[in-house]
Amino acid sequence: MNKLNVLLVAVVMIFATGFANAQKIASVDINAIFTSMPEMKALDTQLQALQTSKQGELEKQGKSLQDLMAKYQKEAATQTPAINEQRSQEVQKLQDNLQQLYAAAQKDIAEKRDAGLAPIEKKINDAISKVSKAAGYEWTFDASSPALLYKAGADATPAVKKELGL
Repeated sequence: MNKLNVLLVAVVMIFATGFANAQKIASVDINAIFTSMPEMKALDTQLQALQTSKQGELEKQGKSLQDLMAKYQKEAATQTPAINEQRSQEVQKLQDNLQQLYAAAQKDIAEKRDAGLAPIEKKINDAISKVSKAAGYEWTFDASSPALLYKAGADATPAVKKELGL
């Protein structure tokens, strides 16, 4: 019975090794493709402009708030406690509004980035699929992924760049 088990394990190992060697595997450096795409460069420019615009608005509002706070602190000694309390609440409300504007700006930038990345990612994935099918690759891994521990197979990055016209 032991000899039969050993023989069975040996046969399975031989077949498994044969099947593993028959697979065609390639890697693609998706980060390199992203950075070389004109669409990505245009998206980065748009996002930078949006961020600069939002930052300008926030700085303007922040400066206005700081000026108001300085004015209220300067006048605090000459005002009644009720007015000072009212002004304090007003300043707190303005600070809360500024924080909400900051959060909204971050959300707008993230949404714009996600909306801009979706067609770029689809274009890259379609090109990878087309190249992989044409070359007969059964598996194509992202070479820039930390999950890839060893790379000795074919590199499909140049073919994908060529498919994208880069």
